[in-house]
Amino acid sequence: MKKIGVALLGLGVVGGGVWEILTTKREMIKRNEGLDIEVVKVLERNIERCKQLGVDASIVTQDMDEIARDENVDIVAEFFGGVEPAKSFLIKALENGKSVVTANKEMFSKSWHELEAAAKKTGAGIYFEASCVGGVPVIRTLTDSMQANEITSLKGIVNGTTNYILSKMSDEGADYETCLKEAQKLGYAEANPTADVEGFDATYKNSILSSLAYRKRVPVEKVYREGISEVSVKDIEFGKQLGYTLKLLAISKLVNGKIEARVHPAFIHANHPLASVKGSFNALYIHGDNVDDVMLYGRGAGSLPTASAIVSDIVFAGGKDVHRRYFWEDEIEVNDDDFATDFTTAYYVRIAINGEDGALAKVAKAFENANINVKNVLKKNETDGEYLVLVTEETKESNMKSTLETVKGLSCTDDICAVLRVEN
Repeated sequence: MKKIGVALLGLGVVGGGVWEILTTKREMIKRNEGLDIEVVKVLERNIERCKQLGVDASIVTQDMDEIARDENVDIVAEFFGGVEPAKSFLIKALENGKSVVTANKEMFSKSWHELEAAAKKTGAGIYFEASCVGGVPVIRTLTDSMQANEITSLKGIVNGTTNYILSKMSDEGADYETCLKEAQKLGYAEANPTADVEGFDATYKNSILSSLAYRKRVPVEKVYREGISEVSVKDIEFGKQLGYTLKLLAISKLVNGKIEARVHPAFIHANHPLASVKGSFNALYIHGDNVDDVMLYGRGAGSLPTASAIVSDIVFAGGKDVHRRYFWEDEIEVNDDDFATDFTTAYYVRIAINGEDGALAKVAKAFENANINVKNVLKKNETDGEYLVLVTEETKESNMKSTLETVKGLSCTDDICAVLRVEN
């Protein structure tokens, strides 16, 4: 039976989960996969954590060089988060011929090319299933199950924190700050929630998924980003009245040969499969030209779901004699012409009006003059004022921006209160 030695870099929430699975499922993996996988090194400073998990002190070290030199280590799995020291440690492992497994979406999305270059020199492998959507096998689906397709779009809920907050706002009518505090109390949101609520986490994942889908490097900088911190429960409620659900979506599309990649709050129709994904769950909706639509759904984070994906990669890597190369090994110039910047989408717009007669007609005329069709309208009298709520047909972002400037200048308009995209 093939023996595989594994080193774990860190025993935090995910690292501890990986230790637990590899320890408790070792015999099952032997039986099912024909691999005897043993943790032979652990990089961890917290000795009490090691004792708590039952890790033998003889395999614990604080020296990455010791792991890199150890001939019994075949695979290094990393759980640090952040770019450094994770990147340097993994490059050291690769340069010493050890395959690496990571869930670190920020480091991987920003440093993929450097890891590939190091792996190419020694023939080692890079595995990153857990970097996107936790325990849901989205990476393997894109790389090993859809080779017969040209993928034309991805659309997904890839951050559990924001999905929990928006679901709670929708279901309970609570405001953003209240729902954020509840998410923090339950452990879904960090004390500093910026990476999640401002869309950075989803942007890293979109960069990775889009690169895989279109076989072309999609840098983080090419992914448009907006977060949810400015979302109003009022707009969520008005959207519901129009038949829509608000989600933070990671979207990428191949349109006329150009890639558009974006992360932002967006309304989707209430009957879309993604609309029913609630709480901290994640889902990815993929369109291939032959398979049509595929949706993957499950836990996007957490100790054991993420550890499940890590262990899957360890098993997968352990069974490989030749490792896959991806699309680049060197830093390359990104061709700006490959990316769309003036997106085409539909819009939800909430406009505060001042009671002037004919306000709806005047606003509608401004949209008509810009060749923007309006398909839904609500006129709402609320305690804090009067509003027009419109949902448009698709138009270019540049056209919408200039049109809203015109609407803002109308005598009947007090303010443009909200502008949200609508995904059809």
